[in-house]
Amino acid sequence: MKAEVDPNVIVYFGGEYIPLRDARVGILTHALHYGTGVFEGIRAYWDEAAQELFVLRPVEHFERWKQNCGILRIEVPATPEELTAITVELMRRNHFRTNVYVRPLAYKSAERVGVCPDDQDAFALIALPFGDYLHADKGLHAGVSSWRRIEDNAIPARAKVCGAYVNSALASDDAHRNGYDEAILLDESGHVAEGSTCNLFMVRKGTLITPPVHGNVLEGITRDCVMQLARRELGLQVVERLIDRSELYICDELFLTGTAVGVEAVVRVDHRPVKDAAMGATTRALRELYFDAARGHLEAYRQWLVPVGGMRAGTESGPERVTVSLVS
Repeated sequence: MKAEVDPNVIVYFGGEYIPLRDARVGILTHALHYGTGVFEGIRAYWDEAAQELFVLRPVEHFERWKQNCGILRIEVPATPEELTAITVELMRRNHFRTNVYVRPLAYKSAERVGVCPDDQDAFALIALPFGDYLHADKGLHAGVSSWRRIEDNAIPARAKVCGAYVNSALASDDAHRNGYDEAILLDESGHVAEGSTCNLFMVRKGTLITPPVHGNVLEGITRDCVMQLARRELGLQVVERLIDRSELYICDELFLTGTAVGVEAVVRVDHRPVKDAAMGATTRALRELYFDAARGHLEAYRQWLVPVGGMRAGTESGPERVTVSLVS
């Protein structure tokens, strides 16, 4: 998705709520030169009937973000619950009545030259109106990339390290220049890993299959949502195992999942149709279940959601600085 960003949108930067136009970092910032940042993605979905904006599993997202920041020794001095409260306040101050994407970003903030990081850290939270990441009305055409997924012992894919996304950018750019909607990356052993920014599932003979978390993939929260829905609502067997490239050509269904992506069907791979080159019944059912749950329509999954109108936070006339507890 490409859209103009309103410079007046309110973001959380330097411990304050300020307009995006005023949130700036210096050109010598360590993370800009060396990729020493960790980001996260969180979705909030607007439900018109309820006139409510629901944030999807924010505490789990912030828990994952803080864990991943630890890999780079970046300290975020706030609890997941405090970060969730800041996120809700951002949405209130911006008066969002549409689907939203939240981008937490923590980074090494020292302004100097030298690759070895120090203990100067900073973080920001940005919330933006956000529609479909991939336009897939008729399903996606994916291509297996010549770029391999990075290995855990090089740069861990599970950590959402900023510098690691050069790998995704190369694969995505290559895919789009070759006429595909999305890239599928293999690991160094030649097994299927994931899309450039999303997890991958296939259906074979009634079983839902996805690469394991030790297969150089992101431990996706949307991935987990889909696995829960598949087991509980559809009674499907869900198997985490290695997937061969050729299985992509003979499977019954194929789809991608992710915070930005949601659940989207892949109907062609490398110019080969997936089954009938249309969204399959299992993909369609999981897609509908996921978006129903994300909008508060499924009571059994309301614990996944934080309603923006239903969580206490500050007001626009209140103090501009939020106090957070220091992590010991």
